[in-house]
This record gives sequence, C-alpha cells and structure tokens, in this order.
Amino acid sequence: MSHRLPDLGRLIDRSKRIGFRFNGAPLAGHPGDTLASALLANDRMMVGRSFKYHRPRGVVASGAEEPNALVNMGEGPGFEPNQRATTTELFDGLTARSQNHWPSLEFDVGAVNTYLSRFLPAGFYYKMFMYPRAFWKHVYEPFIRQSAGLGQAPKDRDRDTYEHFYAFTDVLVIGGGVAGLQAAHSAAQSGARVLVLEQTAHWGGRAPVDGGSFGGAPAEEAVEQLLEELRQMDNVTLRSRTMGAGVYDHGYVLGYERLTDHLPLAKGPRHRLWRIRAAQIVTATGAIERPLSFAGNDVPGVMLASAMRDYAVNYGVAAGKRIVVATNNDDAYRTAICLKEAGVEVARILDARSRGGGALMEEARALGIRIDCGRAIGKVSGGKRVAKVMICAQDGAGGALEEVACDAVAMSGGWSPVVHLWSHCGGKLLWDDQQALFRPDPDRPPTGADGAGFVRAAGAANGHAGLDAILSDATAAGRAAAKAAGFKPKRTAAPRGESTEEQPLEPVWLMPREAEPHLRAKSWLDFQNDVKVSDVQLAAREGFESVEHTKRYTTLGMATDQGKLSNINGLAILSDALGQPIPATGTTTFRPPYTPISMGAIAGEARGDVFQPLRKTPMHEWHEQQGADWEPVGHWRRPYAFPRAGERVHDAVEREVKNTRQAVGLLDASTLGKILVKGPHAGRFLDMLYTNMMSTLKPGRCRYGLMCSENGFLIDDGVVARIDEDTFLCHTTTGGADRIHAMMEEWLQTEWWDWKVYVANLTEQFAQVAVVGPKARELLNSLGGMDLSAEALPFMAWADGQIGGFDCRVYRISFSGELSFEIAVRAGQGLAFWEALMQAGETFGVMPYGTEALHIMRAEKGFIMIGDETDGTVIPQDLGLDWAISKKKDDYLGKRAQERPHMTDPNRWKLVGLETLDGSVLPDGAYAVAPGRNANGQRNTQGRVTSTYHSPTLGKGIAMGLVLNGPDRMGEVLEFLGTDDKTFKARIVDPVFYDKEGEKQNV
Repeated sequence: MSHRLPDLGRLIDRSKRIGFRFNGAPLAGHPGDTLASALLANDRMMVGRSFKYHRPRGVVASGAEEPNALVNMGEGPGFEPNQRATTTELFDGLTARSQNHWPSLEFDVGAVNTYLSRFLPAGFYYKMFMYPRAFWKHVYEPFIRQSAGLGQAPKDRDRDTYEHFYAFTDVLVIGGGVAGLQAAHSAAQSGARVLVLEQTAHWGGRAPVDGGSFGGAPAEEAVEQLLEELRQMDNVTLRSRTMGAGVYDHGYVLGYERLTDHLPLAKGPRHRLWRIRAAQIVTATGAIERPLSFAGNDVPGVMLASAMRDYAVNYGVAAGKRIVVATNNDDAYRTAICLKEAGVEVARILDARSRGGGALMEEARALGIRIDCGRAIGKVSGGKRVAKVMICAQDGAGGALEEVACDAVAMSGGWSPVVHLWSHCGGKLLWDDQQALFRPDPDRPPTGADGAGFVRAAGAANGHAGLDAILSDATAAGRAAAKAAGFKPKRTAAPRGESTEEQPLEPVWLMPREAEPHLRAKSWLDFQNDVKVSDVQLAAREGFESVEHTKRYTTLGMATDQGKLSNINGLAILSDALGQPIPATGTTTFRPPYTPISMGAIAGEARGDVFQPLRKTPMHEWHEQQGADWEPVGHWRRPYAFPRAGERVHDAVEREVKNTRQAVGLLDASTLGKILVKGPHAGRFLDMLYTNMMSTLKPGRCRYGLMCSENGFLIDDGVVARIDEDTFLCHTTTGGADRIHAMMEEWLQTEWWDWKVYVANLTEQFAQVAVVGPKARELLNSLGGMDLSAEALPFMAWADGQIGGFDCRVYRISFSGELSFEIAVRAGQGLAFWEALMQAGETFGVMPYGTEALHIMRAEKGFIMIGDETDGTVIPQDLGLDWAISKKKDDYLGKRAQERPHMTDPNRWKLVGLETLDGSVLPDGAYAVAPGRNANGQRNTQGRVTSTYHSPTLGKGIAMGLVLNGPDRMGEVLEFLGTDDKTFKARIVDPVFYDKEGEKQNV
C-alpha cells in the first residue's frame, strides 16, 4: 500500500523510480527520497527494535535527531552499521537491514524483556551484577558482551576511501537554513571570507516547509534568490552535506562532509573531514522539536509533528491515513492543516492548553478539523503500529476516557534550540521561562585566550521564533562576526519576514499531568535506550539528584542521538521529582561530535601502507641496498645489523662491535631527536626540564642531561649543546623526539606561558653520522677541512666547519666508550656525506654498524638506555645517576616527587652489573629470586635483568640489572629464574665492564 500524496513532494522526482531492498524485500522510491521517506511510502512503519526491551520502533523524526530508524547499510566491503534512515539519501541498489533483533524484525525473542520490565528498572545492572561475585566471569560478563551494541560490527575491509581537508576562513557559518544564509550574506558583504556548512543536501532549513515569506517572495523562492546571490560572491563557499561536528579552542572546527553516500559505487573519497580555522563562528543550527511523554508514545506511527509535515511536503508521504495531533503549541497546527489540505483525515487536534486562539487554530477549525483544548492522550494502543488512542483531560481530573481509532499520532512538545556547538567550547546557557527552552547566554559566550567571544548564535538556535525575528537576528550576527574578524560590515537592512503569528506555548512535559503509575511506566523519554518517565522518577527517589548522575544511572541521553529528543524532557521530569525549577537542575554536558562521524573520516588516508607512514633517514636506501636487517624504533626503521651473504645476524653484530672497537665504524644517528630551544628564557626553561643545570653551560660545549616526568620518573636523556646565549639544541632518544617536543610545548602553553621561549623539532632537518673507533680521527682528517684534535675539539665540545667540502656541525660525544664524533649535515647532503665517509674509510677498515652493536657497546661501557633500564617506575637515583641531579637548583620537573618517602626508600632496587658464573647470557627480564614466597605462591624477588648481551669484546655474557641494595652487594652471587624454571647464577659486579677510566673516549 502506497502512502504517497499526489500533489506534494518538492524534493523528489516522481518521473523516475529507483529500487532498493529492506530486510531482503525489494521496494521502490524516487530520486530525492531519504530511506525513511521511502520506507514510510511503502508502508514500512516498524523499522527496528529498541535496545533494552526490544520493543517495536518506527520513524519518529526526519533529521539527525532520529533515535529509532537505525539500519545496517550495504554488504561486504561496503557494510556500515547504525546509519540513520532519516539522513540516508536513497540511491538505486541501496541495501539496508533493521537492527537489534533475532531471529527477525517481526518476531524477536528479545521482546520477552518487555514482560520482565518490572525486574529491569533503571540502574538494575548496578545491583543485579554485583552478587554473587562468582557469577561475574562465567555468567554476567558473557551475557553483557552478547547484549551490548546495536548494529553488527563490519567484518570485511572497507572498500571506500576518505580524506582530510584544511580550510582557513574569516567567518564560518554552521547551518544552511534561512538564518545561516542570511548571516553569511551579511558577513560576506564586508569582504570577509565566508564558509557555510549545511548538514543536509538542501538549503533553507524548515522555511520552505513551514511557509511564510521574506524579501517579497515565498520562503522557498526567497531561499533560492538568497542562494544565488551568495553563489555570485567570490568570497563565499557553500558546502552542503557537511555537518559542523565540533567547535574547539582558538576557532578550530571539525566539519564532516558526506561526499558520495548518496551515489552507488561512486569513485573518489566517500567522506571528508574538514579541519577549519575560523576567526569568527556563527552557529545557525536551528531548533529541534520535542516529543511529548504519554503512555505508548513509542508505538510505531507516533511521530514528531514537524517530521510528519516534512515527509508530506518534501517527499509527498503521509505517515498514516487517519491522524491524531497532540500538542502544547501552535506549530503542530501547521501539520494538521498541511495533512488536511493534502487529503489526509485529521481525526482530532488535542491541545493541552486550556484555551487556544490564534490564526493557526482558526485556520484548522475552518478546514473542519475538530480541536479539543485542555485534552491529552492518555494512552496509545497498538503493537507494531498505532491502532487507537485514549483521550483524557490534560489535568487528569475525572471523566471517562474517550477512544479514537487512528493509525498515526503527531506530537509536539515545543522546540529546543540546537545549542550543542555553542556549548562545545564553553558557551553557557540560560533558561527562557516564557518559551520553555535553554538558549545561548550572550553574556557568556565561548571565549578565546584574549577573553573575546569567537562564537555567536543566530536565528532559532539563539531562541528566536518567527521569520522576521530570525532574519533580523541572523543579519546582526553576520555583521558582528565580520566586524570581530576585522572587516567593516555594510549597514543594509534585514529582509522583512512574514509568518503566521503564534500564541505562547504551555510547558507540558507529561500527558496527562496526573496519571496512574502503570501509565508512567509506559511513557518513554529515550526511545532507543528504553528510558521511561518512571525510571527518572526512580533515580530521583534513590538520590541521584544531579542530572549527570541521573543520565548515567538511567542511560537517558546516552543513545546514538545523544539525547537530542530526550534530554530536555528528562531534566524537566527530574526537576519535577526534585521539586525544583529546571534551571536549578541544569543540563548535561554537550560534547562533540554533534552526530556520529565515521571512523574512516577520522583516519582519513591513514590506512594500509600509509596507516603509520615509515620515517626514513636520508641514508635509508643505502642501508637497504647493503642488506640491512631492520628494527622498528618508534615510527623509524633503523638497521639492526648489516649481515653479509651467508652470515647470521648474530655474527654480523659481533663483527660490527669488534671492528668498531679495533678500527672505525659508522652509525646512522639521524633518527635521534634534535629540538631547538631558543629565547631569553631558554636556559631557565631547560633548567626546569632537566635534572641537572643547563643554564650554566657555555656556548660551544655539550652536557648530558636527564628528563623526568612530574612524578619523578626518568622519561628521556640526551646531550644538550649550547649554540649561543639564547639558543640550545637538545638531543633526545629516537622514540622520544615527538613526545618531548610536545611536552615542551605543553609546559610553555599551560604553565610558563609568559616565558620567552620558542621550540622547534628539527629532527628531520639534519642527517647525523657517528664516526666511532680508534681510527675515527684519522678517517675524518683524511677528508680534511677541520682541526679535530683533542686540543681543538675536546670531549663534550662541538664546532661548526667543513669536512670533505660538506658544511657540518661536529659533536665530540660518545655512546660507545670509543673515540667518537657525531657529525650533523643538512638532510639533503646526508647520503652524499655518508658515501664520502665510506669511500674514504676503506683505507682504515670502515664498516657500518647497527643498533644492536650500538646497544652492546653502550652496555659494555655501563651507559643506560631509556626503555631498557627504565620502565616508567625508575628514577635517576636508582641508576646511580645522582651526579646528574643538580644540588644548586630550587626546582625541576620531578624534584618534589623524588622526595616522597617511596622514592627515598633505601630498599629501592639499584643498578648493578651482572656476570654469569659460566659466561652464558642471562635471559632478558629475568628476575633474581629471594627466599620465601608471596601471597600468590610465587617466589619472592630481589632484582631483575634490564639489559643482557654477549660481549664480543670481553668474550662472555654481560648484563645490567636493578637489584635490592645492589651497589652494597658487590661480588655476591644471585640466582635468576629463566623460562621453564631454568636457573642462572650471576655475580654482582660494577656496571662499567669496559675502559672504566674513559681513556679511549677521551683520547
């Protein structure tokens, strides 16, 4: 049975039919339809099941606020769950399935929960799943996991592509209704760059549906004229199908554009995530109609009055053949008039107000529609669709219920401005008692660092009603935004808007005002999550007086629509239960995104091979050609070793260590973090970041430094070079460069914002080569260009110059214990410099070496490695690095934390060297056992291995570890437990195994 109306449907093309499938059944619609309008046109009233009780659910709205009509879209690689039928544009071949039922939509076993509802009240899960505790793992947890979620998770790799787009604009207008278009027009006349986002495929918002006129033309025609003017302006960009998802600090906005959702198998990206910087933002996001709470208001066929009007005017679809309208305001009369004129029977208008009046009521009465004032719906009857309504007095006082047969109900409880985006960045709200709504407080807007507001609301989103008031407010908002962005707005008058004047609404949150408790248990607030009026009243009785607590106790507003329909009604019910006004109860927190956005859009192009792009040094291809065995280090790939043909990796590592100790080796150190810190307060800043003093470092010199978190734990280390009085270059670990740079920025922006310091991550600007070994100086001298003698460039000094014709900076530092020079050249010269060193080094026996040889040599020397000797619980004092903690500084990050009793406990494990008695290699991470067992029956421990290697230099296994009172137990033998309960005996020794006096590195 078709529900199409013959003379309506401004958005559809009746000359064409397109096929689609719903739950496997072939159906047809027209281009321009949404999936929801096409389903209604095909008399598919029930489209899904609710989450908790699996009750039948039908379409209740026509836009992004829809809580019920969620479907699984597509198949295989194109599958995506939880798509709103109301915002899904119909296309030929569309496939959709209803959700949250088994085995079928018509017959769902889960519907038995309805009959158990008295045992499943609000918060039952907090009580039911506590005891007996033994049930949790094997009974409760599997049940919860099986019940969780609505749609199915995709199983195939997504076939679509996504992208990110960056935009900068003077004025951003979010919302393409008449308010948004007028605000954009007003701002653009000043010459400001204006970007307008509209989440639907159509412009003009509700005006073309609701009627009225402005600019001397009917609303629909006037919208087209305004659009044409905006399209002629070079400084205006219009983007439809693009939602303003979230507003953040500093005018940062996320937009979500659905590029090809409405096209079958279209080429190109499916979604685009806009990252927008705007000087000023205008939110012209309109308002959402509120439902009414009465028994059975969730039965399929009960719909928002505005949505029923949308389906009739936009798509030529009647939600039913015989309609009852329930309202507390004049706007619902527009729906009754529209449907009546389209030939739909309107059985009754139930106006909860005690008396009516006004032009819309008189127009409806003139059409022969019966209007009952002071009356309400006592109950809607029906299973999978509306069958009848029971009518009673709104005050609930006496009188028999009247029964009226119908197949659809249009309800209207007033309108709530869409204040979400205003609130995302801290904008505050006020309660408008006359209109019974929260609207933006103009005296408390979202503000920037300078205290000035950067977001302003316009039109219905600002609490205005009527075309004239909306257009005037939008014009003012556009001008104000342009002026605040630095432009001079034109003083043109706002177009005159004409619309039928409405009588004030009467706040009605319940129908009827007084009712039996069993009816309140069937009056729904949150349709998707099955939250009833009685649930909120129960929460109030049980002490959940905060609206945020009630939200979590009942799950009110926690469904995929995020309370767009339910929140205001819910807090009104809570306020009534607590005996306090609505403003005293307040609202829950609005958080982005406004509606869900796809994970693909968030990821953008970061998928497959570019999910996490590999970072490569300038010498990467050379290493590849030499057969490097790669090791992942953060986002980098570093050569672990350079095995030759037929050579094992282990043997290659030993060869590289021996050659570097005896001749000369080259290490690609380009991945080490290189962070520039510059400014008059740079030294002061670094004194706070490092445990030792950096401000006393002289230009031309280097100093090893340690960084701790504010909790006192060691997080990074590296060499700091002072370039001049105001400039330092901080070297960090490979994996720590981005993290440390971000940490520096955070402290400068949040704590020391008034210090004059600039930081920049220069890691990839330079290639860095370590030339290491007793013949290192000879190799560099053979290339010529700099005096690299110990007198000219002593240990822990640096100098700029040229080597072999390459401009470079040479650091005289060592992580191997050998004579070493770390040489930085511009990244573009890195490969050429490396090849020059390899060529010149042939005479001296040069070999490249990888990270494992580097680790062995540093362990032989007793140098720590962040991530090996540290694990997030280790402080410098544990590693014998007390010498790197300044006694002259009053403070540094972690200083106070390191003074806590736990940090100064003499029983903390300390760093020592370890040698097995038989020369074997200790297992990595092995624990040293102690007498006795703990409460879990495990053997007590007194230490653990942090680094362990076979030393080719010493010809035996060496290790470093943390041991209880380790430095005081030199020579003592410990037992370490390996895998399969195999034990190893190792002696505690000095952690410096090689060249303890440092003669080789200082030569």
